[in-house]
Amino acid sequence: MISSTQALLAALVAVALWFVWRWWRLERARLEGPLPRPTPAELLTGFVTDFFDTLGIGCFAPTTATFKVMRMVPDELIPGTLNVGHALPALTEAFIFIAAVMVDPLTLVGMIAAAVAGAYFGAGVVARLPRRAVQLSMGLALLVAAVLMVSSVLGWMPGGNNATGLGATVLLFAMAMNFVFGALMTLGVGLYAPCLVLVCLLGMNPISGFPIMMGSCAFLMPVGGVRFIRLRRYSLGASLGLTLGGLPGVFLAAYVVKSLPLTYLRWLVVVVVLYTALLMLRSARRGE
Repeated sequence: MISSTQALLAALVAVALWFVWRWWRLERARLEGPLPRPTPAELLTGFVTDFFDTLGIGCFAPTTATFKVMRMVPDELIPGTLNVGHALPALTEAFIFIAAVMVDPLTLVGMIAAAVAGAYFGAGVVARLPRRAVQLSMGLALLVAAVLMVSSVLGWMPGGNNATGLGATVLLFAMAMNFVFGALMTLGVGLYAPCLVLVCLLGMNPISGFPIMMGSCAFLMPVGGVRFIRLRRYSLGASLGLTLGGLPGVFLAAYVVKSLPLTYLRWLVVVVVLYTALLMLRSARRGE
């Protein structure tokens, strides 16, 4: 008899294969000339951000900051590039944590499904936004991300309890919130911090939040990413760099490093994210 965990792991593998196949089919049909080669900067960005993503920092805000400050990707293409490029590393992270951490199957599947639905509808909206709207939205979203990071560093996040699942009524509320978080992912707002805060507020063990937040990202990013690919609202070269650089970063963090004293790094990320948010908002105000 196949357990729910085994079924979910099999689904992760199936989604990964489907995503690679769709990405390849869509680009093969319209690619003119050779496949763009990722630059060393794009590969390094993927490695570093997904390394720390596996340790719980999140990869969207640091990647956005890198893209903006180094002018690697046009602002309006950043949300799509994040969702496409980090999709396979996120699937790998989810596979590792779902296999290792116990969580109630109904809670896990329900919250993942809600996040996927939010990403599917959110990507269709974000992919059609003009540059100024993307800059303004991402600037505000990065400010929110910075506040959540500061709360985490200062210990203001709720501690949670020991529950590994949620009751029916509370689960419906959690699913509604994860739907919103999934939609915001398509704007480049990382799901990790708000999802972890949510499950802790609802009384779950913070460790049980890792499979939920990583599983949510793993399933929603390919779904949202394919929509960005279809509408050509992403950078192919940068996405390949994030993917090829990010996968070894995930394995190194999960199986070799496992944990690090990250307090000073989190403060550095907060500073960089705030700086990037101000750049985004200034660009939106000037109409750049």
